[in-house]
Amino acid sequence: MTTAALESSIDHLPIAEDHFHAMLAAVRKLLACDAAVLLRLDDTALVPVAVDGLSDEAMGRRFVIEAHPRLARLMASPQGLRFEADCGLPDPYDGLVADQRELLAVHDCMGAPLHHHGRIWGLITFDALSPHAFDIVTESQKHAVVGLLEASIAAAEAMRAMEERASREQVLARELREGHRPRELLSKSVAMQAMIQDIDTVAPSDLTVLILGETGVGKELVAQRVHASSARRDAALVQINCAALPETLADSELFGHRRGAFTGAVQDRVGKFELADGGTLFLDEVGELPLSVQAKLLRVLQSGELQRPGSDRLLHVDVRVLAATNRDLRREVAEGRFRADLYHRLSVFPLHVPPLRERERDVLVLAGGFLEKNQHRLGVRNLRLSPAASAALLAHDWPGNVRELEHLVSRAALRAIQGPGRSARWVAIEPMHLGLEGPTAVAATVTGMPDATQAEFRAQSGLNLRDATAAFQRDWIAAALVRHQGSMPQTAKAAGMDRSNFHRLARRLGVGTPSK
Repeated sequence: MTTAALESSIDHLPIAEDHFHAMLAAVRKLLACDAAVLLRLDDTALVPVAVDGLSDEAMGRRFVIEAHPRLARLMASPQGLRFEADCGLPDPYDGLVADQRELLAVHDCMGAPLHHHGRIWGLITFDALSPHAFDIVTESQKHAVVGLLEASIAAAEAMRAMEERASREQVLARELREGHRPRELLSKSVAMQAMIQDIDTVAPSDLTVLILGETGVGKELVAQRVHASSARRDAALVQINCAALPETLADSELFGHRRGAFTGAVQDRVGKFELADGGTLFLDEVGELPLSVQAKLLRVLQSGELQRPGSDRLLHVDVRVLAATNRDLRREVAEGRFRADLYHRLSVFPLHVPPLRERERDVLVLAGGFLEKNQHRLGVRNLRLSPAASAALLAHDWPGNVRELEHLVSRAALRAIQGPGRSARWVAIEPMHLGLEGPTAVAATVTGMPDATQAEFRAQSGLNLRDATAAFQRDWIAAALVRHQGSMPQTAKAAGMDRSNFHRLARRLGVGTPSK
């Protein structure tokens, strides 16, 4: 491997949205390593920007530098270093190498800090399972790789600036100056990336946004990102949970009141609209508002004017409104529980947040982030998902979405650290720690078992492979039909099958009634 070969390979990589991933794949191939990771410095932590050779779980991690001594030493090294194979420092990637049936430790690793405009931008790390994999890599070759990576980073940053699209680094730095940090929308799925693109489209405008989605999908995080990417980001984001407002107090919470306006109003009160003047007001669970309050809300949205209860004076406010609901507001309008004019005023730009079951492998990315948070909170090292646990998470339907996943991971972490089988280098989350129930969890657990264990499980179940497969398919389709309100076309789409083939399978299994 020559420096010229490195330059030729990397110089021709496209500077596009996924250029970091393409760049890592090329470098990993040239260095013949098992994993390459590009990490961006974010305050006191390193955040993976792109990984090649690690599991999806790694993208959800946030590596606090002081908690990972290897990363800390790399950050402090002027030009990078290579760790000895018998180095006693814990490796942050232990158990995260992809395509391994067991949780294997990394045995050879090296890395270097990356700079942009004279400052440390992040790190590049290379890891291998063989303790002598990097013996053939010279210092000049390593420096050449670092220099070309820094050039690619500079080109990518310049491209983003030309397109006037604020990078995530800038948004997070601004939120830090304001004294708070919104949680990120971690995602690799096509559905979520399309929604994030819609967020970036509507955020700079002042259009009213209606955020739609099931309970627990992260509608609040969507609202935070819209505000953080808007021209109002330096002003307040005021949130109110409409479901928690008693009808008698909703007026006062939203619009304020004057002293003496009603029994118990012993002093003037500023409402949420006034608090959000110049900024953004997020109306969570807006579908729960009583009709009497809906009429007053509509007036403010139309004219920007409000009147405190007990006062004759009109107040003018400049507020951008974001609203969220898990209800079908069209049905609510048809049944007379929600005003049609308010619905149309709120849904100028609707954003549909996809449920977790439609987000492909995002469940592993999110689980990685929750595990990282729990391992610091619980004071343990390297909480990891076993292959069988990952399969169980992917197979689950997640009726409670991201919120359910977060709580499940927290419980599983507690069970794992208190149970047997802990390694000195990591704590493995197994299916028994997850506590998932139902045929999908059982099927995922069996899939993750070694071949001998699978055979034993099937033998004990009393079913042959054909009957067990048919039983699983029948249960899956029945549950999916319930979830999609009996729609065969939607269930076929969820199953990833052609509609006619899916109809034939359903008829053969005796499940559902095929519909056009």
